[in-house]
Amino acid sequence: MKRLVTLAFTGIMLLTVTGCKSPSSSTETAENGLNTAFQTETEITLDQMKASGTLCRFGEGMWEIEFDSPNTLSGVKLEFTDGTSTASYKGLSFSVPQSALPIKSMMSNLISVTDELARQEELSGESENGEIKISGNLESGEYILTADKSGNLKRFEMPNMKLVMEFGEISEIGSQAPAEETTSPPTVTETTITS
Repeated sequence: MKRLVTLAFTGIMLLTVTGCKSPSSSTETAENGLNTAFQTETEITLDQMKASGTLCRFGEGMWEIEFDSPNTLSGVKLEFTDGTSTASYKGLSFSVPQSALPIKSMMSNLISVTDELARQEELSGESENGEIKISGNLESGEYILTADKSGNLKRFEMPNMKLVMEFGEISEIGSQAPAEETTSPPTVTETTITS
């Protein structure tokens, strides 16, 4: 009798476990849209802080984000080139401000994951509602990168850091970082006046 009860209980548990799996969730592959130069609007939540701005990827290791909110970061541009970062505001360069240090760390994580995935021929991950969720681990914790069916960036999360980055429509841009604006001095012409 004990054997029959145990066997019945095991059967019920197996049905329950296999029946709980979501039918809309499966492993899938998609084209890789990450290995392009692109621009997108982004909304960032990092614990209690909220920020927004324009994010650009010019190529591997070449990124920038310019903030339009909050007021403490509005107009600040962080540029990342091959592992180094600089900050500027209306053309003036300075060290990364204290208020932007958590964003700098978060951006470094996003850059690391995206550039690594951009090297792959296609993206592979958990398919959910027409999107692909790619999970992994960094030194700073677990991440989930979500891409749309074209392989473009949609969302980046790091639950242990209470970080969520949402991305708007992706638009492709030229592959080179914008050149520094140079202003040449006005041309002076000499005029001779004769009387």
